[in-house]
Amino acid sequence: MKSDMPFRGVPKPARAALVRGLPALETRSEWLDVTGRLWWEAKYREERYVALDLLGLKKHAGWRGVGLLPTYSSYVVSGAWWDFVDEIANRHIGPLLLADADFMTPQIRTWAADPDLWKRRVSVICQLGAKAETDLELLTYAIEANAEDKDFFLRKAIGWALRQYARVEPGWVKSFVDNHPTLSPLSRREALKHL
Repeated sequence: MKSDMPFRGVPKPARAALVRGLPALETRSEWLDVTGRLWWEAKYREERYVALDLLGLKKHAGWRGVGLLPTYSSYVVSGAWWDFVDEIANRHIGPLLLADADFMTPQIRTWAADPDLWKRRVSVICQLGAKAETDLELLTYAIEANAEDKDFFLRKAIGWALRQYARVEPGWVKSFVDNHPTLSPLSRREALKHL
């Protein structure tokens, strides 16, 4: 991990077992307090992973919602690396978008043009799990807003998002790539990898 925050190398299965063994959190405010302290007081990356694991537990699904968007936003900006950002995009932001598109779509459009690189990455990859429910207008907007950016993580995200959607509509992805000559070679290569 290329990061200022030390990484102990605890594997995900060991973290998952640890999280399963934690005492139950009784209230939403306790849940937010515990996850927030884990995130903000973390000395090691794994502490932040546990915070995200706790946020994503199925038993806490009723406590999640669009009201957590400011929390997710602050975690994306402060986490500022692919391991945290991708988890937040796919396990938290993506499901919020599917559950409440009317509220979330304008938020994702705003993130697509945000000065923060990592919020822009979230806007591109948050629909990876949407499959046939992918909002193509939103995906197109997020990609076009970032297509000419030279950052590796954005270019890779664009290719990844297109490659994932190609599992549903390969013809749409091929046409999209053909009609967007400003896509980087990396984005194009990733998008067309399995076509």
